[in-house]
Amino acid sequence: MRITRSVARRRPRTAATATTGLTLAALLLTGCGGSSDSDKGADADGAITLTVADFGQFGYKEAGLFEKYHELNPKITVKEDTTAEEKNYYPKLLQQLNSGSGLADVQGIEVGRIKEIVDTKADSFADLSEVIAVDEWVSWKAKQATAPSGAVIGAGTDIGPMSLCYNRELFEKAGLPTERDEVAKLTEGGWDAYLALGERYKKKAPSGTYFMDSASAMFNAVVSSSPEQYYDASGKPVYRESAGVEKGWQLAARAADRKLTQGLAQFEDQWQAALRKSTVATVVCPAWMAGQISTYAGDANKGTWDITSAPGNTSANWGGSFLAVPKSGRHVDEAAKLVKWLTAPEQQAAVFKAIGVFPSNQGAYELPDVKNATLPYFNDAPIGQIYADGAKSIPEAVLGPKDGVIKDSISTQINNMEQRGTSPDDAWDAAVRTIDKAIG
Repeated sequence: MRITRSVARRRPRTAATATTGLTLAALLLTGCGGSSDSDKGADADGAITLTVADFGQFGYKEAGLFEKYHELNPKITVKEDTTAEEKNYYPKLLQQLNSGSGLADVQGIEVGRIKEIVDTKADSFADLSEVIAVDEWVSWKAKQATAPSGAVIGAGTDIGPMSLCYNRELFEKAGLPTERDEVAKLTEGGWDAYLALGERYKKKAPSGTYFMDSASAMFNAVVSSSPEQYYDASGKPVYRESAGVEKGWQLAARAADRKLTQGLAQFEDQWQAALRKSTVATVVCPAWMAGQISTYAGDANKGTWDITSAPGNTSANWGGSFLAVPKSGRHVDEAAKLVKWLTAPEQQAAVFKAIGVFPSNQGAYELPDVKNATLPYFNDAPIGQIYADGAKSIPEAVLGPKDGVIKDSISTQINNMEQRGTSPDDAWDAAVRTIDKAIG
């Protein structure tokens, strides 16, 4: 989740560059004002350093935003402390919250963790509801970081609207249409239609290639397109009865049984090699995935790939994070101003242009760097339009405190069906045992 910022979703520190048909002389960036004289820890001349702790790749360095903020606010220097993997970052964050020490002025929080933080640690963070313009965000994004008290403890950085990335060259060799509108029409019936397309691909597939990289990735996309996922509104785990989980599991089992998938664990070495060697024809593509494909498929495959809309009429969100301000920070007011600035439309558009993660602030959608964005690597796919259209149809879903644990446990068992031939019943039973032990 960019690789959605969790173990299975948050992506490594790589980038995809979006371009627009227009060349802007400069981004219109608005400063937030200087530091307060009463700010704790300021130097004699009022200069302060703000620390930002995050994970993976948030894109601020690539977009030059910290340097720009210093230009606009000469007495403020921003330093970023990045942990490569979210799975290592989050336990440390919880330890720091429990001890009340070691926290940065600004902390990143992954979407798979936000519910647990809202439920158990909301009082540790500043309320941003009067600092940021909450109504600017897609509504479900703001609600994810809103505590029962009404306090908004995080400002959304990005979202992961779903699309479908496909290898045009492999499609052509398998006798399938290659134009993105034609591919979209073949999958407009939803994920069942997507598997039917896979059956067509399989009949004439080039030797050693597969229709999809991972059935677990498809499972995540299917579940993410449903308002009913792993928990109900009361906070009760319902993954065993969830219609979205059941549908995703059945589709994944069918894909594994029909050998439509190469059975790769996404982001691992074998997955990267498959992209480089062009052995997979499709990859379920939240917005941030384009950067993964372009990086690991490499320059030799530029123009080979394309992007079209996700199967079906309902999009999905896979990924996204938040910026939060701990109350214990030395510069709470200035940190909140920095968060407001970093998540404003212009800055989210700059990050999208730099690394391809899609804004959660709707005000960015009409800016040229988003609205007119294309990806040259993906046959000039109009990603600004594709992702914005997808964002409009993402259902509001209930999040739970252990969403990440449940998702990762199920994904592991789907991989076992693909790689080891584990039966669907045995794989499901193993997933249930793991999940129930983890969540109590």
